[in-house]
Amino acid sequence: MITLIGKDLARPGVSFVFYGPAEECKSCRFKPSCVDSLEKNRKYEIIEVKDNEQKCPIHGENSVIPVVVERADIDLLSNSKNIFEGSTFEYSTPECSENCEYHDECFPEGLVDGDKCIIIKNHGKHHGECKKGYKLNKLTLGFVI
Repeated sequence: MITLIGKDLARPGVSFVFYGPAEECKSCRFKPSCVDSLEKNRKYEIIEVKDNEQKCPIHGENSVIPVVVERADIDLLSNSKNIFEGSTFEYSTPECSENCEYHDECFPEGLVDGDKCIIIKNHGKHHGECKKGYKLNKLTLGFVI
């Protein structure tokens, strides 16, 4: 999908989480091609940068550039038992109220309950100690859309 992003961020491989449109976006003529195509709280990766710079008052450099984005792969620590590359599953938030150093990896941005995911890579056992005693694996997930 195509969206618009600040000129200084418009590089292939850059990822970002869309937290929703700014107030100024509501009346902008570029809103349909900019923020309307993005889903709130999703992580995206820039795949390609296009030409055709446009003025935008909310970005520091006052301009945006069209980019092709797709949902970014997400790294996750999981205690799932049936983990193998290529398997698909429906994500559900883990049962854990601990606020430890691995919290962001167990609850990564861009992943929500009900997402249909595919395991792109199983990086193996996580070597850190889970406070709940779970045996964690580090996974890279993609989305089945």
